[in-house]
Amino acid sequence: MRVILLARRVPGKADAVQLMAPDAQIPWSESASDRIRGILSEATARGAPPRITGVGNAFHTPGAIPGEGETQIFLNTETGDPVSLLVLRRPGQAPRWAVAMGEIVDEAARPPAADTLLWYRLACSLPARLPDSSLEGTDPAQAQTARADYSIIRRGLGACTRTRIPATPDAAQAPSRSM
Repeated sequence: MRVILLARRVPGKADAVQLMAPDAQIPWSESASDRIRGILSEATARGAPPRITGVGNAFHTPGAIPGEGETQIFLNTETGDPVSLLVLRRPGQAPRWAVAMGEIVDEAARPPAADTLLWYRLACSLPARLPDSSLEGTDPAQAQTARADYSIIRRGLGACTRTRIPATPDAAQAPSRSM
């Protein structure tokens, strides 16, 4: 059986590797290989999307005309690098959302492509609902719009398709496999 192993070297044993997690042996397929190769390339690239650790502040700003507005949701990251979500509302148009990987949101910002590192980090890390703590002190009507916009983002991302079994401290005691 062909498999993809996500493993690390066993210290002091040059001929042995250890699975990174209990589910780190994946049946090989061309699509799985391409997806994993792409994500690993992204993860090791300069400027890789940071891990999302939570949702920070969020706010909605109404526009100058009815039906117009913008919601910004700031995310907390492992590195402290800025990541934010933006929803633009224009009269007569469906709300449009995007993710920004920096201090400035430009017109080129878009939602992340599915099965990319950024997509996984958002789809698998964001809570189902916008936390109330993100909206403290916000006008109730604007908070309601921010919650609705967050729901648009969650629907746009879709469900996390990662089926990982988290590594446990006992995983370090798991048997290793020789090369």
